[in-house]
Amino acid sequence: MINTTIKAIVFGLAFTCSTTFSYAQIASLPEPVTNNAVAHVTAHDEQYIISFSGLGKEKDYQAVHNKVFVYRASSNTWQHAPGVPIEKPPNGLTGRLASVAASIGNYAYVFGGYTVAKDHSEVSVPDVYRFDPSNHQYTKLAPMPVPVDDSIALTYQNRYIFLISGWHNDGNVNLVQIYDTKTNQWQQGSPFPGKPVFGQAGGMVDNTLVVCDGVKVDYYPVKRRGFSAEPACYKGEINEKDLTKIHWTTLKHPTGSARYRMAAMGDHSSNSIIFIGGSGNPYNYNGIGYDKAPSSPSPVLWQYKLSNNKWHMITTAKATMDHRGLIKFKGRYITVGGMGEN
Repeated sequence: MINTTIKAIVFGLAFTCSTTFSYAQIASLPEPVTNNAVAHVTAHDEQYIISFSGLGKEKDYQAVHNKVFVYRASSNTWQHAPGVPIEKPPNGLTGRLASVAASIGNYAYVFGGYTVAKDHSEVSVPDVYRFDPSNHQYTKLAPMPVPVDDSIALTYQNRYIFLISGWHNDGNVNLVQIYDTKTNQWQQGSPFPGKPVFGQAGGMVDNTLVVCDGVKVDYYPVKRRGFSAEPACYKGEINEKDLTKIHWTTLKHPTGSARYRMAAMGDHSSNSIIFIGGSGNPYNYNGIGYDKAPSSPSPVLWQYKLSNNKWHMITTAKATMDHRGLIKFKGRYITVGGMGEN
């Protein structure tokens, strides 16, 4: 099932087990969508939530689209915006999955994604666009040096966007690609230290980032390669004098069981990295696991407190998966679209 509404989860960030949560609902999306890139932008005294591209309710290759929905907080309404452009559509395909987005200043930035053809072939798209939610205008930017999808996009110093690991055409990469929104240029950071993954999740607060889980590629002597969950977390400290230098360390996993396509973000107000939902069974884009079983979403929220380097967990009343990011809006953590049970 693809969620047709947006749920907001709010909880107190105490150091005890007395944390509480509640749900609130804002206007429903115009239509169900999952595997969509999301961003929250404050521009010209208006707050916007944007959903870029994704998968429609039919959940097949024909349901992959480039639709854009823009939420205006002042009117509690969604508007359709022009679809995400594509410079050179592979096989004429314009829709894509697993794009990522981030916001800096008055704009949202949307990166890559992959197209899906009838024969199930997939192509990672290099395109990068800046989107102005106030007038629905796109500006084409320098393409990714290595096109990735199913990556994560983390912002630094209100200027840079870090793309960490992800999938490129035929396999995962361990790259950290850094985009400068002021110069429209790319540079490489210290590589991701773990096994390269796709569908991972993470967040950044100040110069500290945390990345968890995802799916690795398994290779065998004879049979075809496979995919399996990778339960691993890493902390990175960005060198304040040279942002391309990241001091990576391993981080104790909160449960020992990986989750795929969680919604995550760095929350400055609580000095935490927040992870919501995801699935313990990695799956193809239609929600059917690589083991051929339908995947189920998780109701568990993880909070990693940077102040004491400890994990806290909350079981929520709503299970959700298949996300490309998490948003904080009016004090609540919000997932936009996604998949539920079955």
